[in-house]
Amino acid sequence: MPEANLASLESVSKVYGTRAVLDGVSLGVGEGDRVGVVGRNGDGKTTLIRILARLEEPDEGRVTHANGLRLGVLTQHDSLDPAATIRQAVVGDLADHEWAGDARVRDVLTGLFGGLDLPGFPAGLDTVIGPLSGGERRRVALAALLIAEQDLIVLDEPTNHLDIEAVDWLARHLRGRRSALVVVTHDRWFLDQVCTRVWDVQRGQVHGYEGGYSDYVFARAERERLAASEEAKRQNLLRKELAWLRRGAPARTSKPRFRIQAANALIADVPPPRDSAELMRFASARLGKTVFDLEDVTLRAGGKELLTRLTWQLGPGDRVGLVGVNGAGKTSLLRALAGAARGTATPGLSVSGRVRTGKTVRLAYLSQELTADDLDPSWRVLQAVERVRARVDLGKGREMTASQLCERFGFGRERQWTPVTDLSGGERRRLQLLRLLMDEPNVLFLDEPTNDLDVETLTQLEDLLDGWPGSLVVISHDRYFLERTTDRLLALLGDGRLRMLPRGVDEYLERRAALARRPAPGAAAGAPARPGQAAPRQKPAQAAREARKEIQRIERQLDKLAKQEAALHAELAEHATDFERVAGLDRELKQLAERRDELETRWLELADEV
Repeated sequence: MPEANLASLESVSKVYGTRAVLDGVSLGVGEGDRVGVVGRNGDGKTTLIRILARLEEPDEGRVTHANGLRLGVLTQHDSLDPAATIRQAVVGDLADHEWAGDARVRDVLTGLFGGLDLPGFPAGLDTVIGPLSGGERRRVALAALLIAEQDLIVLDEPTNHLDIEAVDWLARHLRGRRSALVVVTHDRWFLDQVCTRVWDVQRGQVHGYEGGYSDYVFARAERERLAASEEAKRQNLLRKELAWLRRGAPARTSKPRFRIQAANALIADVPPPRDSAELMRFASARLGKTVFDLEDVTLRAGGKELLTRLTWQLGPGDRVGLVGVNGAGKTSLLRALAGAARGTATPGLSVSGRVRTGKTVRLAYLSQELTADDLDPSWRVLQAVERVRARVDLGKGREMTASQLCERFGFGRERQWTPVTDLSGGERRRLQLLRLLMDEPNVLFLDEPTNDLDVETLTQLEDLLDGWPGSLVVISHDRYFLERTTDRLLALLGDGRLRMLPRGVDEYLERRAALARRPAPGAAAGAPARPGQAAPRQKPAQAAREARKEIQRIERQLDKLAKQEAALHAELAEHATDFERVAGLDRELKQLAERRDELETRWLELADEV
């Protein structure tokens, strides 16, 4: 007999003005369920979970909670007392030995704040909440919720303002809890890691799917294939994302409940998302050979040195993702490059060394902050876009009107005539992006572009960027978006250097974990370094010489491996009918391929040091 739900909705409806956000919705959350809620901004995701948590009353229908339900809710606006300290908000009146002896408290404080002493906060646990930023307050509210014992946890955009490491920790923490979970998030990697079910909120209805985000994409693509009345462009877009999921990362599909053969049939005629070679040729024609060329650049913000003698080149058609700890200099690097492109100094930043900018660079920079952006509040959405340009060239012979691009980004015909002042935060973010793209840039800087955007808008943006011929730099804590839109990943680890990550975000997390385990300079000898004293390290010239020598050794080894592989292929052709011999040769080829991958990865790491 199935267990009773912890929380249930029965025929629930909710109307705002003349629009039915929820229309006769019935659903439930059982013990052990981990439900992800997706849907467009404004379609009712937050309303759904607020009604489920009894923070808001439905117009019709009934909400039922199990007797004695222990419910924890994280909303987008916290109710923390600004006069309280972090200690009071998170651990209350518990003595230090009591909370420090609790494994859950230690895990939460370390995962969300980097340590029990809250490094980065001036007074640690005794820091007053009032002056904290919105992101810091959100971490405090999330920590207070996770430390408590709960039967059901309801989270509204918990990954906002969290860096990649904190998101990774939160996913592991929630998977390890016994609590049921309902979470609204646009972070598709997080949905895949945590959720066992997905609720898709669309036009007043909630459609349920088993599995995480990848399974949801498969099931929805199949459902829309069978539903002949669905729009062709929406179906094609889902098939394109499905193709990327199946081809680029098949391990994402963790559950065999959906018809994988049918999914593969759906994508049989779908080309790869990007033709990188063609885009590179087109970008080179628009940009020439130089975009940004940095040589021996040192970047300082205030009195802090963020980058030390950096030599790096952003070329035409490069698609780069930037990750790193908060405060390592990701945003400062983009601001400095934007200043160089405009030929102006950047307030608060000091740049020494050489920064060369291509003569044909047309830069568009989407910053984290939502600014007025010279928008007249009385303008309509379409007017705000058309004031930049009426038509936009997207490359490869594609052209769109301002109205068509507005529709692509979720502003339907009626919504295009909404005054700017009536837009939500997510809609303003979309409008910002639209205005940037309408200006036909050939270099695009995106700093946390996924903030406030729903999953469908992110999918539309990814599809648009697939055919966009220019250079792209993305700063994001959204792993899915980084993997989907960029071709290589670079990391700032807080030591003033820019490192290549051949294995992506997983390698970044491994490096960060290794740095956390490494003792501080002088700790073993009991002599902590004085403030401003640099840790002893090899001289740069000596380290570069040794790296070059090792690169030469690796290249010689790779040449030998190539000859061995050629010889093995010749033997395979010669002994094609000897199945035992072929099996043995195949094993040898796999071993050589593994060794080659190891050497190539090491070569890339060393090339970053030279």
